[in-house]
Amino acid sequence: MDRVVGSAVSLGQIALDGPDIYWSEMRPAEDGRHVLRRWRAGSIEEILPAPFSARTRVHEYGGGAFLVHDGVLYFSNDRDQLLYRLTPGAAPQPIALGTEKRYADGVFDRRLHDIVCVREDHGGDGEPVNSIISVDPQGGREVRVLEKGEAFYASPRLSPDGQRLAWLSWNHPDMPWDGTRLWLAERGPEGQPVNSRCVAGGREESIFQPLFSPDGTLYFVSDRSNWWNLYRLHDGYVEALVPMEAEFGLPQWNFGMSTYAFDSAQRLVCAYNRAGTWRLAVLDTGTRRMEEIATPFSDISGLVASKGKAIFVASSPVLPAAIVQLDLATREYEILRRSMEDVPESGYLSAPRDITYSTAHGAAAHALYYPPANRDFQAPTDEKPPLLVLSHGGPTSAASRALNLRTQFWTSRGFAVLDVNYRGSTGYGRAYRRRLDGQWGIADVEDCIAGAAYLVERGHADAERLAIRGGSAGGYTTLCALTFHRMFRAGAVYYGVSDLEALARDTHKFEAHYLERLIGPYPQRKERYQERSPIHHADRLSCPVIFFQGLEDKVVPPDQTEKMVNALRARNIPVAYVPFEGEQHGFRRAETIRRALEAELYFYSRLFGFTLAEPVNPVLIDNL
Repeated sequence: MDRVVGSAVSLGQIALDGPDIYWSEMRPAEDGRHVLRRWRAGSIEEILPAPFSARTRVHEYGGGAFLVHDGVLYFSNDRDQLLYRLTPGAAPQPIALGTEKRYADGVFDRRLHDIVCVREDHGGDGEPVNSIISVDPQGGREVRVLEKGEAFYASPRLSPDGQRLAWLSWNHPDMPWDGTRLWLAERGPEGQPVNSRCVAGGREESIFQPLFSPDGTLYFVSDRSNWWNLYRLHDGYVEALVPMEAEFGLPQWNFGMSTYAFDSAQRLVCAYNRAGTWRLAVLDTGTRRMEEIATPFSDISGLVASKGKAIFVASSPVLPAAIVQLDLATREYEILRRSMEDVPESGYLSAPRDITYSTAHGAAAHALYYPPANRDFQAPTDEKPPLLVLSHGGPTSAASRALNLRTQFWTSRGFAVLDVNYRGSTGYGRAYRRRLDGQWGIADVEDCIAGAAYLVERGHADAERLAIRGGSAGGYTTLCALTFHRMFRAGAVYYGVSDLEALARDTHKFEAHYLERLIGPYPQRKERYQERSPIHHADRLSCPVIFFQGLEDKVVPPDQTEKMVNALRARNIPVAYVPFEGEQHGFRRAETIRRALEAELYFYSRLFGFTLAEPVNPVLIDNL
């Protein structure tokens, strides 16, 4: 347990400033504070003083919370969401004043000495207003609005000479993985866009990570071929670079995502996902010849580059996430920072196995299967393990092959784990993502059930000890599986959706219309929302559930969970409720993570009748 919640940190955004490498890391041991660290000439130092925390809440999910220019750091501070400047030897100073405003995804304008970024203004009536703005790094003038009028903006990027600006936009009801538009404009004397034109994208094409090369060519990722592939704008035409059945893009839940970068105008370094495994490659921009670089990593993200170097976050099933620097000439890599130092020995780790199986209507689904693994314990040969099925969030997300000690927590305690990439997941092309359109609460649930049945049929799981767990959208999948089907004997729901109508009426701007593709337009399809909402069918739920909820959650408000808990209590179904003060959507504090895991393990031990190998604090289970 100490390994799971103790010294581990979450590694995030990477930024370069000359030879210096900066990154963010979220520390559960410091109540989820996002600190910033710098690698310089082989040594690492922390550069953001407490209690400052570099985290933005634009779109609620944030990302792209800081940038660096000539040794000066600019960052969004979590507590007040103001934009700050941190000069070496001085205290942080706010540079963008005003209340109810948030900032993200900034770049430094070397020509005009400005910061260009996304702003989300919560100060008016109705929905927050998003725009692209420029901010004086010294805080000496009013903010200039460069682009407005669309519902959402992301990825403002400047050409090397500062004369052109590219950006992404999209509108309700689309999400950025559904349809975005890529804009390109010249810039006026004060940086304002001139002659703006849409050069790619639309409602049925998702554009990801526009970026200018050092010679001023605009590159981007598009899924126009079904797969998120690399393209560039060449002589006014969109040119595919390396067409292949692989994903160079990601669903843009956060700002600042990066899967490729330039170490020169002639060479691009990129990461791509094929069948759930991420790979690294270099691409000659002249010949368009791509060469894969062999690495021990299966997950790669946050890629940036400088001359001869690539830096990224990487991990594998046995290697924890780390900041990695790769020499592009020698192909040798150096680990600059690990997310954890105390990694369990291999005898306690379960390696994931890729499985593909048939699901409803003859479709195929994908998953990662983890058998139980603990070198100190051997189960009786005639005993099949309990199975814990994981339904990931999003639902436009994906199960990862990266070493995850929370998964290993279960496998080391005798559970088999199935991490399901149900229809709608990322990594298998646009068509696979779109198979969840209109089918949320049905196709994802069918794939979780079919995966459990697949393992039971092959003798890898005990049919009488099947449980399912998930958070957020995965919590909805979990509740639907438990409410409308009889496969599972127990479940754990983390800040999960129980009332689709309430979610449609009462959620934040970014996801305000997300359900229109997943379920249907509201209120026109009101009956469908009610049919698929577990809260309206609590009488059909007949197995125990444990719920976990952050009381400051703006994405899935606490009343979603509390209504479901009360309904189960009234029906005398065993139920446990564990709320957490100060937590939002996704738990960040070490004590919260520890308490939730212990409570869930205790819950299963009571229901499945096994003895715990270590003492844990019990949780109150009503009706048991």
